[in-house]
Parts: sequence; structure tokens; C-alpha cells
Amino acid sequence: MSRLRYGAGMERPEEELGARERGILALERRGFPAAGVKERAIREELGLSPVRYYQLLNALLDDPRALALDPVTVNRLRRVREGRRAER
Repeated sequence: MSRLRYGAGMERPEEELGARERGILALERRGFPAAGVKERAIREELGLSPVRYYQLLNALLDDPRALALDPVTVNRLRRVREGRRAER
């Protein structure tokens, strides 16, 4: 397995994503005991409504920069999203 190396002219993914996007990924890496706890964290830590948060998260899952920054989280969330779509 090769590792991506960042040379001259290549920006690191975390520098490309904004603070809000990095915050969304960081929040998704955490475990929450209940939905209400997560919604409170979304409001308090990111200053977003839960609806807006999930809109941004959904768009972020399709962003190659997010995949480069946190492939484990992004791929896990993509699998969850695809599973929910398949149920419909």
C-alpha cells in the first residue's frame, strides 16, 4: 500500500478543507450515546442547526478532499448512506 506524498505544488487536504468541514469530520469520528447529545454538540460546537449540519455532511461525503483527509470516516459514512438509500 503506497502513501500519498505531498510535494511542491500539492496542498495537504486539511489545508484545503475549511475549519467548518474539518469540524464536521471530527464530530463524526466521535461516538455519541444518544441523538440528542449529538444534536447539542452540533449546535454548540459548530453553531449549525442539525438540518444544515446533515446537508453539509452529505455534500462533504462526495468531496475528494474529505476522503483524502479522513478516509476511514468518509468511507464508513458513505456505506451508511448507501445502505439507507437501498432501504428506500
